[in-house]
Amino acid sequence: MDKFRIRGGKPLSGTVTISGAKNSALPCLAASLLTAETVTLRNVPYVRDLITMRRLLEDLGCTVLVPELRTHRISAASVEQFEAPYELVKTMRASVLALGPLVARFGQARVSLPGGCAIGQRPIDLHLMALERMGARIEMQAGVVVATADRLKGADITFETVTVTGTENVMMAAALADGITHLYNAASEPEVVDLAELLIRMGARIEGAGTPTITITGVEALGGADHTIIPDRIETGTFIVAAAITGGALEITNCNPRHLLAVIDKLRTVGVTIDQTNDHKLEVAVSGRLKATDVTTAVYPGFPTDMQAQYMTLMTQAEGDSVITETIFENRFMHASELQRLGARIRVHGHSAYVHGPTPLTGAKLIASDLRASASLVLAGIAASGETWIDRVYHIDRGYEKIEEKLRSVGAEIERVK
Repeated sequence: MDKFRIRGGKPLSGTVTISGAKNSALPCLAASLLTAETVTLRNVPYVRDLITMRRLLEDLGCTVLVPELRTHRISAASVEQFEAPYELVKTMRASVLALGPLVARFGQARVSLPGGCAIGQRPIDLHLMALERMGARIEMQAGVVVATADRLKGADITFETVTVTGTENVMMAAALADGITHLYNAASEPEVVDLAELLIRMGARIEGAGTPTITITGVEALGGADHTIIPDRIETGTFIVAAAITGGALEITNCNPRHLLAVIDKLRTVGVTIDQTNDHKLEVAVSGRLKATDVTTAVYPGFPTDMQAQYMTLMTQAEGDSVITETIFENRFMHASELQRLGARIRVHGHSAYVHGPTPLTGAKLIASDLRASASLVLAGIAASGETWIDRVYHIDRGYEKIEEKLRSVGAEIERVK
């Protein structure tokens, strides 16, 4: 099992290029199941979750070619299997995104209940409710969702809570349904918009993506398309924090600052200097002391839950007391106890974490519990004095492309130990 060994205390300096968004590439890969024609996706990140999704598509009968780095050409012309097995789904919750496309195009699907990060309950009840409203028959068989349909039909669907994968799954299914589907209380994330743009290129009729109300008019068939995945906004935010927590200066390229406005605004309040030089580049630096500032996670366009752990790490180095409130997942403070091992003063009570700073961090042996917690521990390690070891870094490999190489290129002393 791989580990990271980090010797911290060095300010970062240089240029980091952001990879494609994992959370956009995953549904876009799943969307290729909707057509027999070839779908070409560019700027696909080389991360573990994408490798898992590619394997799932190949197990279903798709041909996935990688003619050049970060480009995938997918043909679902010869799909003969309709099951996403537990062996794949247990490691990646996004495997459930095969459900909607398979039912819509082939009238059947078998998908094991999903796994992924242990950050709380993330049931797929809303996915199943929506598909049932569209005419699918849903059964549970030994932990497997079995869905069948003669032909899905448009429906009015209101999500009780905002669900990103639910919105994406149903939007894909509705693209091939008879009639019109209205999604209310839909997710507005940039990744949802990116998927909608791919589907529109494939011939889908979608309006309102990026707003809480999305209208999909079903079509008889979809075709191929060529689409470039958006930059990863969470990776962008992580490297902004990396510059800030080390007192360094980074140029961050191939990013989209418009997708990260809540994070940028909050970090500027904390005292981080963030200059947008053009639509795809940020310059980040710290010229003074950081100021402790409260934050509450929220659905987009609010402060993303996927940046909460990184922000908590930064607050250990800010002057004063801050309160971090988590409203999305009920079990997403597992990194707090690991940060305490480095010397952080953090108290968790209910859905809030109380951080007192600044406190000096000293290297220790840590264990990563989930994807974003892994990133927060790496950030703590590069800010700490002495040597930090992080175990179970396969979590971070799920969503960050060669993060140790990118950090090393801007001055961090970090290596992967097999």
